[in-house]
Amino acid sequence: MHVEERWIEMPDGLRLAADLFLPDGVSPDGEAPPGGLPAVLEYLPYRKDDGRLRTWDLFSYVVERGYVGARVDVRGTGRSDGVLPDREYSEQEQEDAEVVIDWLSRRPWCNGSVGMWGISWGGFNSIHMAMRETTPQALKAIVACMATDDLFHDDIHYIDGMMHLDEYAVMVDLLNTMPPAPDFELGEETLRARFDQPPWLLTWLRHQRLDEFWERGSLRPRYERLHVPSYVIGGYFDGYRDSVARMIEHADVPVRGLMGPWNHSWPHDAVPGPEVEWRADVVRWFDRFLKDVPNGIEDEPAFTVFLRDSYPPGTALTTIPGKWLSEDTWPVARLEHRVFHPTADRALSPSAGAAATHLLAYVPSAGTNAGMWWGELTPDQRPADAFSLVYETGPLAEPLQILGFPLVELAASVDAPSAQFFARLCDVAPDGSTTLVAGGGLNGAHRESESEPRPLEPGVTYDLSFELHFTSYVFPAGHRMRLGISNSTFPMIWPTPYPMTLSLAVGGEAATRLVLPVLPGPDGEGRSGSREVELPPASGTVGIDGFENDGYMLPLTWTLQRDEADGVTTVRWEGNESATYPWAVVEGMESLEYTVADDDPAHARARGEARTDVVTSSGRKITFRHDLTIEGDEESFAFDYRRQLYEGGELVRERRWEERLPRDHQ
Repeated sequence: MHVEERWIEMPDGLRLAADLFLPDGVSPDGEAPPGGLPAVLEYLPYRKDDGRLRTWDLFSYVVERGYVGARVDVRGTGRSDGVLPDREYSEQEQEDAEVVIDWLSRRPWCNGSVGMWGISWGGFNSIHMAMRETTPQALKAIVACMATDDLFHDDIHYIDGMMHLDEYAVMVDLLNTMPPAPDFELGEETLRARFDQPPWLLTWLRHQRLDEFWERGSLRPRYERLHVPSYVIGGYFDGYRDSVARMIEHADVPVRGLMGPWNHSWPHDAVPGPEVEWRADVVRWFDRFLKDVPNGIEDEPAFTVFLRDSYPPGTALTTIPGKWLSEDTWPVARLEHRVFHPTADRALSPSAGAAATHLLAYVPSAGTNAGMWWGELTPDQRPADAFSLVYETGPLAEPLQILGFPLVELAASVDAPSAQFFARLCDVAPDGSTTLVAGGGLNGAHRESESEPRPLEPGVTYDLSFELHFTSYVFPAGHRMRLGISNSTFPMIWPTPYPMTLSLAVGGEAATRLVLPVLPGPDGEGRSGSREVELPPASGTVGIDGFENDGYMLPLTWTLQRDEADGVTTVRWEGNESATYPWAVVEGMESLEYTVADDDPAHARARGEARTDVVTSSGRKITFRHDLTIEGDEESFAFDYRRQLYEGGELVRERRWEERLPRDHQ
């Protein structure tokens, strides 16, 4: 395989930069063997040149099997011309993608068929292109890994419809401002097009409810708009897993899903494992729809899903126990919905028992052990349980296995106009260690509509209902199931501004209950119609000369500090990355610090920092520094974002955005 760069001209004369990954013997402008080769496109703003090592590993698999890969930088990013778009997944990005797909389909080596694939952003815009009214005819199939069909409810800006501040906000902003490699030219035109453009976070904060801004890129609930066969992949330790089951259930075109115990990574390179060679099935998917090979994959079971066995809490697990199931469709026909009632004596029981009301004081700093989003490996949940209403079964007489979306229904009131409601389903081992199985939440203002939120009326009892995120788990005999209910999961979700007390009605005629999607039969017995599958191990990584990457920018250190005298909690994480390219050494760091006082949640604050140092092969040193502060009050958020650009240690450019934005039921 070899890589060649080409430029794709847009209708307005600007050019997008493309890397073509070609089989040996095929030139970028020449013909391929008889019948031609399909193209597989990954379309991102994440700087194709800086990511070539990762892309080489990704594309080498399909190129060796009769495809040409294409990695294209979105307009205004990486090596592509133009001004940075004003948002993720912009209309301009998608219009350009139509041109890119058409251009690829008309290459002399192409058979006229194009597929799209990608993880995260690349998965998102694969779905977006497959649902456009003007979806190009050449786009014949997509593969979307760790992506979602609902930008408001399930993305990282408003998780479950509630404000979330993620490291992505500072990471992507710094990435967007960097000039093209390998020259890193800092001319006025480049700086105006990138460095001077407003941060996307400011735009997201202007859209704090479901509106057209989010709906235009969301497939849910109008799944009839999906025009292209879709292979979708999710992971239990990733926040973007819910769309897999929903797309299988509701789409009118062929959809196949793969769900495993993975984080925000490709399944062949994921921690925790088991890792699997997902690309083998993807090649068959593309063979069927891009080469018209009648291999029958569209008639095979729709959902390959990992059923997790019990495991201890902890953030360092490398492998999750369990087994693979192959299901014909979703929902699985044999699922039973089993109801459990929180009771007056704090049990979780099939019977409702006597009526009671339980009270919980709002502790804004509580819930840190639930993690940064409903996904990643988490520590023991007992610290979060200490500040929750907790209901627990007795030791289970036999294993109980669940698969799907647990449903939580609450008969609840608060003595404030704003509240969030959270539920955590946990596995309690005989030694007391407590593993998070599933979680989810509801913005109380969205109880009727995410697009037309309304404040809560203090003291009024509402029947509230929300799903927990997609999960699978086998609770062993002798373990207990625990349900925790609270009003805070800090810092995953920004705290609501008012002190309050939750009143939860349980037992009797109260609507409070937990509904579990249960697979009948202990230890997997009685699963007629399913079969276990084994996927082959991953192939080795293929590298290219001159590229090294010492690690991705992940939260490598977490610290939690509690000042008991003031009731102030601070959570901080920091991540670092170092990469070597033929043209430069790049080192970066990011950090986010969240602070809240339990007696003054309105003034919660977050501070973020991102810094990247570039030392070019010619000896130039360029530094990008970004600093973010967001602080709330009862009515608004104060936003302060500063960018600085240094060359040779001297400040050469600075931009700052300061704005006060109204809180819109957040």
